[in-house]
Amino acid sequence: MKKFRKVLDGLTTSSPGGTIGSPSCGSAAGTPTATPTPKEIDIQETLVSENFQLCKTVRHGFPYQPTALAFDPVQKILAIGSRTGGVRILGRPGVDCYCQHESGAAVLQLQFLINEGALVTACADDTLHLWNLRQRRPAVLHSLKFNRERITFCHLPFQSKWLYVGTERGNTHIVNIESFILSGYVIMWNKAIELSTKTHPGPVVHLSDSPKDEGKLLIGFESGTVVQWDLRLKKADFRIYYDEAIHSVGWHHEGKQFMCSHSDGSLTMWNLRNTTKPFQVTFPHGETLTHGKIQKDGRKESCKPILKVEYKTSRNSEPFVIFSGGLSYDKAGRRPTLTIMHGKAITVLEMDYPIVEFMALCETPYNNEVQEPYAVVVLLEKDLIVVDLTQSNYPVFENPYPMDVHESPVTCTAYFAECPPDIIPILYSIGAKHKKTGYSQKEWPIAGGTWTLGSHTYPEIIITGHADGSIKFWDASAITLQMLYKLKTSKVFEKPKPGEGRAAELVEEDPFAVQMVSWCPQSRIFCVVGISAHIILYRFSKYDANTQIVSLEVRLQCETEDVISPSENENNPCFSESSPHSPQPHHQQQQQHPPSPGSGTPEGNKDSIPHLKVKDRMVRVPPGYQAELAIQLLWIDGEPPQQITSLDINSAYGLLAFGNCNGLAVVDYLQKTILLCMSTLDLYGAADPYQRLTRSPRRNRQSTSGLTELSDNQQSIDMERSKSPTSVHYPTSLHNDPRILPEPVASLRASHCSPVFYLLDNVKGPGRKLSLPTDLKTDLDHVNGHCTSPTSQPCPAGKPRIPMGPEGPRLTRRGPGRPPFRKAQSAACMEISLPVSHTEVGYASRRAMLQQLHGVTMYSHDEHHTSAPYCWSERESRENSFSRSRSSSVSSIDRDTKEAITTLQFGESYGRKSDALPTPCLWVGTSLGVVLLIPMSIPTDHEERMEEPVTIGPSGTVLMLKGSVLRFGFLDCMGAIIQSPFEVWRDLNAPQDPDRPRRRKLVHFSPSSSQDSCGEGHLAVVCSERQAKVFLMPSQSCLFVHNITESSFVLRADVVSVCNSVCLACFCANGHVMTLSLPSLRPLMDVNYLPLTDMRIARTFCFTNGGQALYLSSPTEIQRITYSQEMCDNLQEMLGELFTPIETPEAQNRGFLKGFFGGNSHNFDREELFGEAAAGKASRSLAQHIPGQVGMEGMKVAASGAVGELARARIALDERGQRLGELEERTALMMTSAESFSKHAHELMLKCKDKKWYQF
Repeated sequence: MKKFRKVLDGLTTSSPGGTIGSPSCGSAAGTPTATPTPKEIDIQETLVSENFQLCKTVRHGFPYQPTALAFDPVQKILAIGSRTGGVRILGRPGVDCYCQHESGAAVLQLQFLINEGALVTACADDTLHLWNLRQRRPAVLHSLKFNRERITFCHLPFQSKWLYVGTERGNTHIVNIESFILSGYVIMWNKAIELSTKTHPGPVVHLSDSPKDEGKLLIGFESGTVVQWDLRLKKADFRIYYDEAIHSVGWHHEGKQFMCSHSDGSLTMWNLRNTTKPFQVTFPHGETLTHGKIQKDGRKESCKPILKVEYKTSRNSEPFVIFSGGLSYDKAGRRPTLTIMHGKAITVLEMDYPIVEFMALCETPYNNEVQEPYAVVVLLEKDLIVVDLTQSNYPVFENPYPMDVHESPVTCTAYFAECPPDIIPILYSIGAKHKKTGYSQKEWPIAGGTWTLGSHTYPEIIITGHADGSIKFWDASAITLQMLYKLKTSKVFEKPKPGEGRAAELVEEDPFAVQMVSWCPQSRIFCVVGISAHIILYRFSKYDANTQIVSLEVRLQCETEDVISPSENENNPCFSESSPHSPQPHHQQQQQHPPSPGSGTPEGNKDSIPHLKVKDRMVRVPPGYQAELAIQLLWIDGEPPQQITSLDINSAYGLLAFGNCNGLAVVDYLQKTILLCMSTLDLYGAADPYQRLTRSPRRNRQSTSGLTELSDNQQSIDMERSKSPTSVHYPTSLHNDPRILPEPVASLRASHCSPVFYLLDNVKGPGRKLSLPTDLKTDLDHVNGHCTSPTSQPCPAGKPRIPMGPEGPRLTRRGPGRPPFRKAQSAACMEISLPVSHTEVGYASRRAMLQQLHGVTMYSHDEHHTSAPYCWSERESRENSFSRSRSSSVSSIDRDTKEAITTLQFGESYGRKSDALPTPCLWVGTSLGVVLLIPMSIPTDHEERMEEPVTIGPSGTVLMLKGSVLRFGFLDCMGAIIQSPFEVWRDLNAPQDPDRPRRRKLVHFSPSSSQDSCGEGHLAVVCSERQAKVFLMPSQSCLFVHNITESSFVLRADVVSVCNSVCLACFCANGHVMTLSLPSLRPLMDVNYLPLTDMRIARTFCFTNGGQALYLSSPTEIQRITYSQEMCDNLQEMLGELFTPIETPEAQNRGFLKGFFGGNSHNFDREELFGEAAAGKASRSLAQHIPGQVGMEGMKVAASGAVGELARARIALDERGQRLGELEERTALMMTSAESFSKHAHELMLKCKDKKWYQF
């Protein structure tokens, strides 16, 4: 525990000489600065490193890229394997466990040890793993790596400890599950087939034991060969050769017949009495003929393969035949299907996604009993469906798991802990009214495991924004996830009519995609930022209403000239305060600005109009979140507006602020007016800390077809790269011919810059090149050119492509035929592979990352790339590489520089040093590391607030940091966090009470309210990409500064409460998660958590109170983590139990006659056949046994178990020895007593030998 003290006594505190380095920190503890403070600050810091530990808690959503499925019919738990080596195990709601193979190899097959609490996984790296499910976090007990053969199929009979493993070579091996050692018993492919067969039968695709006799193993080979192998006699009972390839086999429970599915869409039935030919061949989606469906011209209609079939019997009805595939190829456009044949009835269920695997759920685990299927689990590529077989219309069960997170690709996330307790029930009650109907009335059949609500729970809400404009609210309390409420932002706008105006260019776009959200849980005001540069403000109401959405239009655009003319005044700054192009408010009824001279094309009519049309009529809105205000940025001179990069809303002030790379706007949403609309440079006034250089003179200016040669100033080349995502040139059939242009390269004039914070990269000087290894240059081209955006794809390298066309000057505005708005960049769709062998992750290009993080695309004329339209369905990920980062120091800025507003925060603060009392302020952070304070004057009276204007204006206060500003936080002088003021929620649509008129009730957290002993003032925490500082307000003196990282940069930072204290949590681009104490900025935790291999994590990572965080680990899954030691300790209590002790159901009594004539499957001793004594040892080179790499918990359990076993064995030995000693003593006593008895008996006999009978 440390006490930090700064005293103003005429002396200044100097920085300490030595600093303790950490792996990713430039300096260790927060360094006190030399600036004195007006009064003593005495803050007791309670957080220490022992309070922090990083671990994963739970994963929500649908398993990404699923590959395998398994079900335990006794425990009633389901396992799903994935292509990335993950295994999800699901039971009743709350029982949800995620395991990961260390190798990351795809899971090929899963096999439960039914009712044993264990799971076998077969992976694509030819390794078998045995997982222990009897602990809350499953761990691998054994692994077996096959060295010479590829695993293709596994089968584990019920209540058997011998696993059959089929391989690509056609051999079948047998593994002991208990020891995970390979048996010497092998069924070689050449023994299984006839010696006269000249061709290899192919890989093993099926293994199953006969229900009639466990000593008979049915082996299916891909080529169409089926062999029943007698395990006792080691020979084949029969062999079947069929012309079509086999995909799966299903037994009748009596073991007298089985069914095969084939690649020609047919099902064949085989009887064991006659295996020369099938007794039935069926084309379910054709004719029931031996030769399939015959068309009119005599040709056989070809059908798709039936990939899997299940043959299940029912006691009271016809058997069920369930299969996937088999449709005719001629029926184009048909969706994937699951067919259920029940007697003569055939039901075809169409699925939304391709079927990966399905499995019938049956009442009994025994394969020789009537199966009685009651449901079918269908694993799709992006969904999990369970069909109820007990009802004739086959309804689906309502899925209790949050499997629809990815219903539309996730584009942003927000995480709120410690919400007001009443918000979750209200959202749930509203959302429940809109739930779908038609589900099965029966309970969810996957109901295994146990889960109880832990004691360490509090209300948590996760909000996800999606590409289709929808917003989902999720209840995340107690490490579960349940959908509460869904909001569709697209309903605010009119549906674009096809072929009209800009709508024709947006047919395949996502104009409503959500970029960021801001939510005040106390006032229930919700704000959404969309990709089309629009903002929608919502209020919550429990009543439906008729309302009209107010629309405001803002002109936030700079520098609108088209082509640079030779007579241009070159020494004029780009952002002069008198510039006619400074952003201006533009109301809906305001007269439109005339198009600029260079836009006399059809593009010109797009000037000063918004991208989307807000509904201008009264609309009926249901209870829930109801739109009140829509704000849109205008198009200027045919150019789309820049995307919004920052947003904040405050319900107590009634204000909303947002910014982009052009400037800042503040809106009064109570009066529906625009208070402020200024460029970033105008906000500085005379306090601009940077020296803005004028553009160097251009040489040989020529205007040819609207193209202008670049200046010889290399800085402008860098600026030209920063084209916005809405100005990427999409090649069309008319304008995609490459032209080789002489140096200097011909280029387009960049009319506006992207919101990428490129300025912190070192601006290249004239002629300066970055020297890189040759083998990296191709990858770096993908970064520096278009390919930094997921919406772009590289063109053939070697020649630059410049779109040329007859439009002339139009080319300076936009490439012909190119849509003005790119498709929404899903946080779920971006993956970047890092060339680890060439560069470290820590040196990732900040520019490349932030381009994707903020959804922008760069255009470079000196990189040989162009862009192409991007499709969601075809590509959910694209690979890129990072280039090495350059220095972030900037001493001067080119005149084309556009400083983006990167973060905003309303709060009670001191706008000027001379302020005696805190006032409402807006803190503004920019991409150049500048912090601006804007004080405001807001009327306090309710009537005055609705009528009197709010005055607002920059104060000239400027604070500086290294790197783009990311986050603000405010502490009082006791070190407690200061919450932003808010308005208590009131329902504006509720019936009026004349006695109690509805008035605004505000809650303020003034910095001076709890500081009687500390005096006035508060602490401001400012975090940038590279640095954190703590300022004392109002003196604006910097108390502590800490360089967070030198080799990387911070992607996300938040001031959060942990363990009844406050800290600064940071997530860096090199994968480090760090926490710093406040206010001293002492490093408390620095964990290299995960390498940032894709931008999805960067876009969705967010911290919240209570030591929790989350990110999108895959396009379909949300991963929650904790960095709190307390929560890690309590995690075991919060997780569900996968295994529940249940008695295995007894096998049915088969009766004497069935047992006598039908054969007995219970007299088969596998141990006698497969054990080492009978079969010998397998070759050591065939497979390698690997002991389980269990986690810490598993190691503790195993260690304690081993120690306990040893102790118990030692005690047992002692007791046995004692008992043996006692037995020996008793034996000796018995022998002595026996000898004594014998002696006495002998004496008695001698004494009585000569006596007569009458003498006794």
